[in-house]
Amino acid sequence: MGVPGLFLGVFLRKKKNKSGSVSVQIISKSRGRYRVIQTIGCGKTDQEIERLWLLGKQEMGRISGQSGLFVSQIDTVIESIINQLDNASIKTVGPELIFGSIYDSIGYHQVDQELFRHLVICRLVFPLSKLKTVDYLYRYQGIQVNVNSVYRFLDKLHGQLKDQVEQIAYQHTKKTLNNNLSVVFYDMTTIYFEASDEDDLRRTGFSKEGKHQNPQIYLGLLVGLEGYAIGYDIFEGNIYEGHTLIPFIKKMAEKFDLGKPIIVADAGLLSNDNINALQDKEYEYILGARIKNETEHIINQITSKKWTDKQVRQFSKSKQRLVVSYSDKRAAKDKYNRKRGLSRLEKRLKSGKLTKSNINNKGYNKYLKLHGKIKIEIDYDKFENDSVWDGLKGYVTNSGLSKKQVIANYNNLWHIERAFRMSKTDLKIRPIYHRLRHRIEAHICISFTAYCIYKELQRVLKKEKSKISVQRAAQLTHNMYQITYQLPESKQIKSRLLQMDDQQAELYRIIQKNYSVSQR
Repeated sequence: MGVPGLFLGVFLRKKKNKSGSVSVQIISKSRGRYRVIQTIGCGKTDQEIERLWLLGKQEMGRISGQSGLFVSQIDTVIESIINQLDNASIKTVGPELIFGSIYDSIGYHQVDQELFRHLVICRLVFPLSKLKTVDYLYRYQGIQVNVNSVYRFLDKLHGQLKDQVEQIAYQHTKKTLNNNLSVVFYDMTTIYFEASDEDDLRRTGFSKEGKHQNPQIYLGLLVGLEGYAIGYDIFEGNIYEGHTLIPFIKKMAEKFDLGKPIIVADAGLLSNDNINALQDKEYEYILGARIKNETEHIINQITSKKWTDKQVRQFSKSKQRLVVSYSDKRAAKDKYNRKRGLSRLEKRLKSGKLTKSNINNKGYNKYLKLHGKIKIEIDYDKFENDSVWDGLKGYVTNSGLSKKQVIANYNNLWHIERAFRMSKTDLKIRPIYHRLRHRIEAHICISFTAYCIYKELQRVLKKEKSKISVQRAAQLTHNMYQITYQLPESKQIKSRLLQMDDQQAELYRIIQKNYSVSQR
């Protein structure tokens, strides 16, 4: 039994020995005589003999320098399939497998616009410009879209889809929170533009990001507990944020079946007009308080008391309560910030470049005293007296919640602050390069939808106790591939996911477990 050699007269054979074992040998035949060139080894079991036979083929290939001729039939089939593959056969499917599945699960598949789906998923995975998005869709998804088609789509998107997108987000949040929308959270942020010219929407104004010279808009966001999205609105960039609360709440109440939830907002929205309007409309509220601006009577009550760590007190006001808490940790932070601010003032003063008109360092210019028109000095007494406020934080409420419930609910505001951070950093909602209002509104609509998906992924990763962050999950999708090939005999077209690494496999299992996996 033998296999023809790679050069004339050389064979690989199996020879049964008297002991019952089988030798695998490389032999040559010359002038009718056989000569053993090399014995590969002896084996008794089928597995041992098969292993030796394969080693023999490799050795013959090495001797002849033509190892490629010793290819099994299986290898030949595999190679023929691989030879048919090209770049179009391998596709990045991670974004659709992971984020597309969540997109469908939340209910956004109801949006009958395929391009909207692509733009949202691209915002999650590759938050780039619209031009870069078109390039990504073609190179990684095999989807050919003209950039002008994208802009035409944006021109009509916001007016058509905003209400539907918000309703889907609202229903998903209700379901996630088991219909518990008794408390909602409202906050605003500024989003600036690279373009320097203004229009009726983009205005220069007070910027929370220090981009005072750039046109901007205000983005208001309403969420439920833990930051699950309900709705959003856009305001002109030069508006006072305190004037947005009542119109926003009125619009959201008309749009959604919210009833009369407790409204939680930060001190920037604290004004007598807002408080009176909320009370007139019979809303309960929790607002961040500016305790240093309280009446002299309440200030004396607060500052005359001895405070201990985590202590909470409340003080009566007309139709409302002022809840004040103290924290040693917060006191240490406040003291550090005051000293840092003072140090900067001292440094500027010594440099001779300090004037009261041009210094604004987190309000620490209040420690300056101006004598006449030219002499400036630091009021150290005022600096020392300010230490009485270190560690204190106040909350104004007309609700029937306990002191601790008031603080616990207000502390949930960090979720909305995180939502803004996620939108600005992970989803790169800013800076915006669009100039036309409807395109700006469309960009925000896409980013809002992406945030809802991002938040849902965060929820399910936490539920499954995964150590994968949402940021890492987005990165993992970049190289999750699918290969498409044709079987040589049946000519059937097959697709298969390529082997994933451990983290990718974990992420995919979580998505499979919790959602119907997208098959797009």
